[in-house]
Amino acid sequence: MEIGDPELVGIERVEAAGRLLDGIAERTPCERSRALEEVVGGPAFLKCENLQRAGSFKIRGAYTRISALSQAERGAGVVAASAGNHGQGVALAASLLGARATVFMPVGAALPKLAATRGYGAEVILGGEVFGDAVAAAQEFAVRTGRVFIHPYDHPDIIAGQGTVGLELLDQCPEVRTVVVCAGGGGLLSGVALTVKSRRSDVRVVGVQAEGASTLIPSLAAGHPVTVAAPATIADGIAVNTPGELTLEHVRTYVDEVVTVTDEWIAQAVIFLLERAKLLAEPAGAAGVAAMLQGVGTISPPVACVVSGGNVDPLVLLRIISFGLSEADRYLVFRTRVPDRPGQLSRILAVIAEMGANVLGIEHHRLGHRIHLGEVEISFQLEAGGPDHAARIRARLLELGYPLEDT
Repeated sequence: MEIGDPELVGIERVEAAGRLLDGIAERTPCERSRALEEVVGGPAFLKCENLQRAGSFKIRGAYTRISALSQAERGAGVVAASAGNHGQGVALAASLLGARATVFMPVGAALPKLAATRGYGAEVILGGEVFGDAVAAAQEFAVRTGRVFIHPYDHPDIIAGQGTVGLELLDQCPEVRTVVVCAGGGGLLSGVALTVKSRRSDVRVVGVQAEGASTLIPSLAAGHPVTVAAPATIADGIAVNTPGELTLEHVRTYVDEVVTVTDEWIAQAVIFLLERAKLLAEPAGAAGVAAMLQGVGTISPPVACVVSGGNVDPLVLLRIISFGLSEADRYLVFRTRVPDRPGQLSRILAVIAEMGANVLGIEHHRLGHRIHLGEVEISFQLEAGGPDHAARIRARLLELGYPLEDT
């Protein structure tokens, strides 16, 4: 399918959505990131949709879609399925346009996203284990009640609305050569890609999916949408088990490359954005940055990466930070065995203090198949200054005869 095929959304439709959203969606900043420049070897920018109304880009597509409904359709109400962000976008857009909204969400949806969706005025119904279950329930509800189903990604109005991110990005960063966008069902990626390619065919577009929820790569290979039975990723915002037929055609036509990233690198990207860019991003929102940190994809600077959302559960964020710091050797966790005699703990603690590490936790164990009579096993959680510092601590303890095992 060639650019301009009538089955695809045209740039004129995106431009119309841009005019519609003026004063509704925020024109989010596109900030230069010198920290990311060190990674990609050239100019790098972050398009901060985490600072958008309702915390993500979703208000753009939701408002564009609902505004196109007739007065009678809005009066009947709308229904949506969401892992969180689309639900908030639909709830906010519906409230602005005077429509009732019902949102179906999987039972494992993040509590803050549930609360926020209700806070924007929507009725929330939980059902199913994965996003696909919520979609099926919402579609059945739409048929039964006569409400309009607002698809999270596979509709021309949704794609056009999300494409306005690309309009702003090209205006804010005209020197860009590569645009990196996360993808679940592909609505944001489709919209940004068609906009970028329609206006700047020389710009490379790279889509990024979580490794545990990769549907676009097998779907592109098969030539039709492929379903993943149970997506498994910390990036709930892109944990979609089937791409749309329309979005798949847009990706096939406009996107140069689709890559996957691991949850470990997504966690590192969340921390990178917090520490180096002072931006709070949810795991899905950090997926594009994860691709650059992991070194996947052909990404030539100047590069602009869409940080798609910032709606992260604080408990998930706590786990991500703990995991990320451990992966970066900022948390050092190990166990060792010492003679079960007075003074042994104080001796090893003196060594740790001498090495400049901070003790976060200690546990004693006298029982276990590894522990001999007359020994005690001690587990330590330390705060270290990074890989070099952690290596020096380990080396010093081994030098003094303490056997070390990771926990």
